[in-house]
Amino acid sequence: MSKKLAGYGGLGVILLIVSFLLCLGMGAVELPIKDIIGILLHRLPWAGDAITPTWSPAYEQILLKVRLPRIILGMLVGAALAVAGSGFQGVLRNPLADPFTLGVSSGSSVGAAVIIFFGMQYSLVGAWTLPLVAFLTGILTLWGVLSLARDGGKIPTNSLILSGVVMQSFLGAIVSFLTVMSKQTINEIMFWTMGGLSFRGWSYTLMLLPYVLVGFVVIWGSARSLNLMALGERQAAHMGLHVERLKLRTLIISTLLTAAAVSVSGVIGFVGLVIPHIIRLITGPDYRLIVPLSALGGAIFTMWCDTVARSLLAPTEIPLGVVTAFIGAPFFAYLLYRNKKQRNGGMI
Repeated sequence: MSKKLAGYGGLGVILLIVSFLLCLGMGAVELPIKDIIGILLHRLPWAGDAITPTWSPAYEQILLKVRLPRIILGMLVGAALAVAGSGFQGVLRNPLADPFTLGVSSGSSVGAAVIIFFGMQYSLVGAWTLPLVAFLTGILTLWGVLSLARDGGKIPTNSLILSGVVMQSFLGAIVSFLTVMSKQTINEIMFWTMGGLSFRGWSYTLMLLPYVLVGFVVIWGSARSLNLMALGERQAAHMGLHVERLKLRTLIISTLLTAAAVSVSGVIGFVGLVIPHIIRLITGPDYRLIVPLSALGGAIFTMWCDTVARSLLAPTEIPLGVVTAFIGAPFFAYLLYRNKKQRNGGMI
């Protein structure tokens, strides 16, 4: 397993670095790769004095103040959603599960929509008001879903998914109602619910980073238990696994990752569905590989989707959630077709 992780992980890191440099250079203003590397090295305390600036000062401003924080934030958002997706798929034993299965995204959207609707985006803690409220309402949604699904101290998987669908539909209706009723803020609400990383500085990155690190460590640390869960809850329990404890811990951590990502970027769908499933198709069902490679894959995928969103129709920006949906929706349809084909014994 360690050799496979080193091999796939090394390839993933190389793809991440190459994608990072290419995405930094793409946009309304093209930045040469040599200037990007020079600017980044010039900022390092132990190498900066050895490099003489030969690039335009405007390039340095665009790179350091606009693209670099945005791309790093996109990497963190993608990694968070993909790791959360691997956690949901593992604990629910369902390859079609994703971070929005439990309605957390809709819960965060309700909090954000209410704040925007009443013009309170900066009323409580300044620029942090919107992400803070979105995060809290996302966590409250998880509590509501778990309370609705709990049956005699246990959380049946089918009841959990059904409760999430019900909660997501109800909260989505609230967001739609607020969007229809709003006049001055309708564009802002709609843009937030479609997701995006524009006008996000370093403060958002620093806010999200601890959640990504802690969530990744906890879910990767549960990889062996998630492998046992693939055998079935009863079989896993016979092998000494505390199924309900694992299920609750993984659901909470995955929801925290999702709520934290959604609170800074708005609703970005399909990342947590597509990436873990692709990794599973490539490497197999071992979550010791799926979790770390999903983090790398989610970062790369979101980085490129955001680059397309800001570059394709520049200076007009496409919402990031629209780009991920264009890619994720056909893939989701393919998964449904593939599962149906397997259930019917290939007779389609």
